[in-house]
Amino acid sequence: MSLLIDAWTVLAVFSGVFFFLAGTVGLLRFPDALTRLHALTKADNLGLGLIVFGLLPQAVDVWMALKLIVIWLLVLIAGAVVSQRVARVARAQESGQ
Repeated sequence: MSLLIDAWTVLAVFSGVFFFLAGTVGLLRFPDALTRLHALTKADNLGLGLIVFGLLPQAVDVWMALKLIVIWLLVLIAGAVVSQRVARVARAQESGQ
């Protein structure tokens, strides 16, 4: 059973890293701030979610698993707030305000 859990962890973490790298490529390749922001936030949220789901079976107790979930939720909330703020500034600069 431990081998199966370890295989799940490796698969999920590497999948998460792949999405982080895909978001970084989108950040570097897309033409304007809004499309870059969209690519980065979507890929990073999914990547972090996969990494957390990969690490959950490795948690030694429920308290550590809850910490991982709370960190993931805080990053989701912070990412949403920051992306909204960046999008508003980008849109204001596009319209010349």
